[in-house]
Amino acid sequence: MPFPVQLIRSLSLGDGTVSSGLVGRVVLSVGVIGTGQWLLSDVLHVPGGGLGVLAVAGGIWWLSRPPKPPSFREPASLKGWIQRCEQVLNQFTELELALELQGLREPRETELRRIETFDAPLSLGVVATEGSDLPATAQLQTGLAGVSSLDLCIANPLPVTSTCWSWPHDLQELDVLLHVLPMPLRAADLLWLDQLPADRPVWLLLCSSREMSADHALDAVRCQLPERWHQQLLPWSGEAKDLRGVLQPVRQQLMRSDRVRQATRQRLLSDLHRRWQADLETLRRERFRSLLQRSQWIVAGVVMASPVPSVDLMAVAVGNGLMVKEMAKIWNCSWSADVLQVIARQLGMAALAQGVVELSGQALLGLAKLDGSSWIAAGAMQALSAAYLTRVVGVSMADWMALNAGVMEPDLEELKRQAPLLVARAAEQERLNLGGFAQQAREWIQERNGWTAA
Repeated sequence: MPFPVQLIRSLSLGDGTVSSGLVGRVVLSVGVIGTGQWLLSDVLHVPGGGLGVLAVAGGIWWLSRPPKPPSFREPASLKGWIQRCEQVLNQFTELELALELQGLREPRETELRRIETFDAPLSLGVVATEGSDLPATAQLQTGLAGVSSLDLCIANPLPVTSTCWSWPHDLQELDVLLHVLPMPLRAADLLWLDQLPADRPVWLLLCSSREMSADHALDAVRCQLPERWHQQLLPWSGEAKDLRGVLQPVRQQLMRSDRVRQATRQRLLSDLHRRWQADLETLRRERFRSLLQRSQWIVAGVVMASPVPSVDLMAVAVGNGLMVKEMAKIWNCSWSADVLQVIARQLGMAALAQGVVELSGQALLGLAKLDGSSWIAAGAMQALSAAYLTRVVGVSMADWMALNAGVMEPDLEELKRQAPLLVARAAEQERLNLGGFAQQAREWIQERNGWTAA
């Protein structure tokens, strides 16, 4: 529901590095060897699996070297935000080519140029919820006298009942907001305040009754509001003669017009960047699904054709490593190969610890009954379990990259804490779609049997 603002008049009022020690590496190696022995001997019933695990352990030990994660920081200047948005535009161009789509870059580039050259007059938006009394326009003009070339905009009242507590888009481009609040605060007032982003410059004009002193009203509000608002409170008795003194902090901020306008452009670019990232995520997931299906069956094919049991885990590790590198390109993650290896290994270990392979083996056992005569290769079940493991690790990796790509440094310690949850969520998501995976597996098995017969 739109809430247009009303322009009253244009006022010209004159004057981590992950450290890994020797003990940690020993513990990691012992865990990998034990898990691999259980995987090959107890789950997949492969004789002599211990030697294969020892062979793989050497490779995993090498992957355990501590990486130096790069630093990702949000731009701190207007120029930096423009450059970041330009990079996102280039990613849309790449996706246009990869997904054979049209019209991804052009409208977004037009929007970026509009914000880059945004030069509207300095503006103050006055907003309140339904049932709140706003100061008279003449009182506001007097209270803001001294600010040059200011557009004073009065917004339509915000509803006190709503199914979507989202601030009107018309207010987004206003430089500063003056939010008029009645005392005591109502639930709707708190809900609207909770939806204001932290980078939005907002002053809270508190209208207290004559029976309540300004100091008492201020103390009451401070108990209700988060600390971010404590320095933005402007208690007002409702008397016209007091309003100019109350609005002094607002005038001081607006007089620094160049700084205010630059902050507005940066805020608009930051919001634009967030929206573009959401659009990119949808397109990336589409491309990722194609990569995931290809990777899982490549891993399955290597495992099924492998004459040596020890190659199974190596095939999964190598296949996942190649998939993760492709995923880094899709999500534009300029992380080093070491960081990617650590993340993939952490998620893979979490998947093994949660018994993803065992669960997938039980769930896919029914596929063996599809065509008994074609189920000849002893490694078919291992291949399907490896494909499912690749699928779960890939989905959890995609979730992690979506949370970290391009906006923040990948916290590997936080990954250790979140890995079980990411894997569990991915396993549940893919288990819900097990029918689709079973159909893909059926087609893959039939294709493999066709090659064997040929």
